[in-house]
Amino acid sequence: MEKISVAVRFRPPKPSVDADADSSSFSGGGAVGNREWRIDDSGISLLHRAVPVPGTSFVFDHVFNESVTNARIYGLLVRSLIRAAVDGFNGTAFAYGQTSSGKTFTMNGSGADPGIIPLAVRDIFDTAAEAADRVFLIRVSYMEIYNEEINDLLTLGSEKLPIHESLERGVYVSGLREEIVNNAEQVLQLLELGEANRHFGETNMNVRSSRSHTIFRMVIESSAKHQTNSGDAIRVSILNLVDLAGSERIPKTGADGVRLKEGKHINKSLMILGNVINKLSENGKQRGHIPYRDSKLTRILQSALGGNAKTSIICTAAPEEIHIEETRGTLQFASRAKCVSNCAQVNEILTDAALLKRQKLEIEELRKKLQGSHSEDLEQLILKQRNDMHKSELERDRLAMELEEERRLRETLEHRLAKQKMSQNHNNTDISVEQFADSSQLDILKTPDSKRTPDGFVASRSHYLKDAEFCPIPENLGSVADEDLWMQLNKGCITDLDMLEMTSDFKCPPSPEDTTAVVPLEEPIDVRCLRLETACSSDRQQLEDSKARCTTLEKELELLKEENSSLRQELSKSKHDTDHEKEGLLKELETEKYKMEELKQDIRLFRQAFSQRQGHLTSLYTKSKAIVENCKASRVALP
Repeated sequence: MEKISVAVRFRPPKPSVDADADSSSFSGGGAVGNREWRIDDSGISLLHRAVPVPGTSFVFDHVFNESVTNARIYGLLVRSLIRAAVDGFNGTAFAYGQTSSGKTFTMNGSGADPGIIPLAVRDIFDTAAEAADRVFLIRVSYMEIYNEEINDLLTLGSEKLPIHESLERGVYVSGLREEIVNNAEQVLQLLELGEANRHFGETNMNVRSSRSHTIFRMVIESSAKHQTNSGDAIRVSILNLVDLAGSERIPKTGADGVRLKEGKHINKSLMILGNVINKLSENGKQRGHIPYRDSKLTRILQSALGGNAKTSIICTAAPEEIHIEETRGTLQFASRAKCVSNCAQVNEILTDAALLKRQKLEIEELRKKLQGSHSEDLEQLILKQRNDMHKSELERDRLAMELEEERRLRETLEHRLAKQKMSQNHNNTDISVEQFADSSQLDILKTPDSKRTPDGFVASRSHYLKDAEFCPIPENLGSVADEDLWMQLNKGCITDLDMLEMTSDFKCPPSPEDTTAVVPLEEPIDVRCLRLETACSSDRQQLEDSKARCTTLEKELELLKEENSSLRQELSKSKHDTDHEKEGLLKELETEKYKMEELKQDIRLFRQAFSQRQGHLTSLYTKSKAIVENCKASRVALP
């Protein structure tokens, strides 16, 4: 992207004697008043009594005062544009400003100070002569836009020409005459012819006022001298040099009738040009429709305004105080135009040799991208990732098997530990009578509140009450059996311990709770308990070790799962990138093939047109030669 180059030029002030009968409108014209413009190298500001006015300061690429010549303006602003046009870039230079501000003088100049157009014409041929390795073909045309109608200035009667657009030529004027030129003198003669056919008129502000916009166009074609060997392309560039009519205010120009109609069309087209510049200077998101088609001027210059061209604008201004508002409008237009960007490219028409050469290079480049080291690296990376993923899957399966085995072992140890605890509790509580040597050892273990039935003690009484109706149990039986209660129950009898006898061969029937057989002790209880506690501690230690190992294995499994997931993601991403890159390369290859077919078709059409032109030129040459021969014969026949 390249910004439009903008410069501002102030013409010399006009003397006050220019004021005429309409002096009320021109009071102070040319005289220095309270307001004036201050000019430096790149800035302009408005002063009111030597004090800067807020909001009236402007900065441009170049600012020229009234003493600057056209040659200096051309050297600083347009020469680079001409060199670029010879190299194949489109270019446009035009002058903008109010009427009588010096636009036509800047573009056309005078005999002592040639303008931009004649200087550009001579510079083009000089630059083309310096390029010894290329052959140039230059064509020129000259048109004007008068009252929104296009007229050919090189052909009388060629008026109201239409505008067309095609893919090959872009926007062009149909029926416009193009002259092939070989030197600058031919072009200058055609310029004089066009200026003679241009519309001029007189107003209160200018004796010779331009009443139309003019566009001088040069088409520059060039090719290498050894085109067959080098396969170079044909460069085609268009250079537009535009002299715009100036904006007018009816009270100042005093226009009426035809001049009024001309002024309306001029102001309308300049207003549309300003609208286009405003739209192009806006931000891309806020930019709306650009009204190129609202005016024939903007339609023809569409590529120069935000398109494929290098553009330079010279804004001319009047320094008088009476024209301050018009000058301010011109500076605002220039300031907005400075924000517009173009995208200039070299315009080429490829020949068959150049097309095949470029396509071959592009195909080789695409093939290297597909089969080069980058693709091999990707394949090696994919293969390595696949191997790593396979190894991680095997390791995961192995760890899963070990984890399952550890879980089974832990369950077995827990089951054994539970059985040992149950066996130990059972052995501590279920102690049989046969373990003791005599009954005295058993009596030590028994308690008064034992639930077990005594094995051999029966207390007998010599006298006891046989009357069923009499019961010694008192009605109010407390929870504690004191001595008086025992006396009442036994009717005052005291139990004689000597009367207690052992009942022989009496066995208590086994209770449901004691149905389990008592295993005789093979070893002492203390030793067995110690052994069981040792085994239980060992089993607990093994269980803790198994739990710790299981936890470690689970962590390793999680890490392997994460690594496996990351490898899968990298593999998927690599596959996606590779597929995307291959698809992009294949699409580029298809696009280039399609472009090659289109270019071949364009080359065929260009060859046909060139052959037709060559035949036409040959016929013209033959006719011209015949006319010359006839003239020579007629001269010889004269006495």
